[in-house]
Amino acid sequence: MKLASYIHKDKPSYGAVIGDGLFDLKSRLGDKADTLARFIEQDLLGEAQKLVEGASGDSAIDEVTFLPPVRRPVLCIGVNYKSRPDELPAGGYSWKYPSLFWRTPSAMAAHLQPILNPPESDKLDYEGEIAIIIGKGGRRIATEEGIGHIFGYTCFNDGSVRDWMKHTSANVTSGKNFYQSGSVGPWITTADEIADPHDMTLEVRVNGETRQKDTTANLMRPYEVLLGYVSSIMPVEPGDVIATGTPIGVGGKLDPPVWLKAGDVVEIEVSGVGVLRNTVVDE
Repeated sequence: MKLASYIHKDKPSYGAVIGDGLFDLKSRLGDKADTLARFIEQDLLGEAQKLVEGASGDSAIDEVTFLPPVRRPVLCIGVNYKSRPDELPAGGYSWKYPSLFWRTPSAMAAHLQPILNPPESDKLDYEGEIAIIIGKGGRRIATEEGIGHIFGYTCFNDGSVRDWMKHTSANVTSGKNFYQSGSVGPWITTADEIADPHDMTLEVRVNGETRQKDTTANLMRPYEVLLGYVSSIMPVEPGDVIATGTPIGVGGKLDPPVWLKAGDVVEIEVSGVGVLRNTVVDE
């Protein structure tokens, strides 16, 4: 099932994607869950599947304004594809453990919303990623149990203001949190619809040109390993979002570097999930 958060006729809602339409789940489950995050927390997927069976959409997809599927801070994993260290300076960093940083909800636009190019910099870059949404919470999750804790998957653009990432040598957070500099969506595809989470293809296009393309078979740390590491630090909870890293091909590492500018269209496609599309505008 594909589950989206959106606004229809000035009212926020969430629902299931059925063809070119959206089946409103909030109107049917609102007493149990008024947001998609709450829906995940309350473990209502089974009930929703029964409601959706044989149904058609209540509204057309092109009639709604998309929202981020789950509006929560995102825990981001840095440098997690096997090719990625080739783009980074040699030495001075150990790849034995993942790097972690947070991205705030305000830093993420939804599907079809503009990505904002801030006036403070001319070095806005894209980073296509697959984000996992937690369905079952836990602490110190065993590797062999990790996949069972995933509710679903979505597309993620970890938009990065590169020069601000270098303001300090030890922390990239400032360059990762400019208002609406990244994006997430368009929806969550539930885990049962992904045949093999270790063979998902991620592709990033800018103005139709492929810039990044890789598969989760090349993750340095697969989803279940990441969950084990993160949950050893803190409990993971239903609705939490973890972005799992970007492959080689970011604009800042091209020769010469190519930065995002107003009018550019960024598309992030994940097999089995869909396409997240945003146009860059100057803030």
